[in-house]
Amino acid sequence: MLLFFESMATALFNPFYNFRFTGTVRPVYPLSPRRIIPQEIQRPDYAEDGIPHSEKLRESLTIKILTPDEQDSMRTVCKLAREVLDIAAAAIRPGITSDEIDAIVHEETIKRGAYPSPLNYREFPKSVCISVNEVICHGIPDQRKLEEGDIVNLDVSLYYKATKLDFAYFSHAAGDSQETYPVGEISEDSKKLIRTTRQCLDAAIAICKPGTLFRDLGKVIEPIARAQGCSVVRSYTGHGINNLFHGAPNNIAHYAKNKIAGIMKPGMCFTIEPMINLGPSWDVDHWPDNWTAVTVDGKRSAQFEETLLITETGVEILTAGKPREDLK
Repeated sequence: MLLFFESMATALFNPFYNFRFTGTVRPVYPLSPRRIIPQEIQRPDYAEDGIPHSEKLRESLTIKILTPDEQDSMRTVCKLAREVLDIAAAAIRPGITSDEIDAIVHEETIKRGAYPSPLNYREFPKSVCISVNEVICHGIPDQRKLEEGDIVNLDVSLYYKATKLDFAYFSHAAGDSQETYPVGEISEDSKKLIRTTRQCLDAAIAICKPGTLFRDLGKVIEPIARAQGCSVVRSYTGHGINNLFHGAPNNIAHYAKNKIAGIMKPGMCFTIEPMINLGPSWDVDHWPDNWTAVTVDGKRSAQFEETLLITETGVEILTAGKPREDLK
């Protein structure tokens, strides 16, 4: 009888069984307990109560120009974020759960003396966002096993306190990077989607330099997506990033004919992170967990993101990784 109740306690289940899902992916609970952060690691202000107080207090249309020291801090944390992303990506295979990947991200992050930025940000329960197939973004890692033919997005963000004794200063910085990966052999449509999404991001980065209007990024991205029979998600955008996880500009649109204000200047740091859907629909639905964003028609979605620093002559990709064979 004891064994029966133990097995019942660990049984896997879908907590939203009455919900009308748009695609084939289902949540698989229970979620694992919240992972521990060592006491010595510096925490962001939302780590305990889930509220990003600094972001609320510093909401402004003014885009921060980073000092040389702040730029160096961003280079450091973005390098760490790329390391963690690459290690997590290497673990992707059929049969691994997204919760197991979350554990890898968590351990590799704290090993580097950093805090996994998603953890308890507005009460997000995990250390990385993992989005599979029709999930556009903000997927919560759970007990679902990745399957052959899936596509999976890993969104890794780190909060890091850098100490430079030679300048006697302390700096907090956040780094943000994500990519979409195949799980085993995937369909031609999925390959096209992933390649197109990367092309959208690369084309947008190519126009980044002093004097470029933020609103012009969408003019570059959307035609590439539409030419491949894809659509650009409008509900989620890129954002400024430095000592704040999300700062001004907090709405860098990826679609054409947007009215986003602002012009790029040296020292500005921000993300570009287009979410591209197969088919004509860019609209978004949400699961009852209030986080998981999905396509309304159940078709697949992909996303790539880089953290960028505008220089005097162009742009520096702070989270740049090695070229991927599957994207050539």
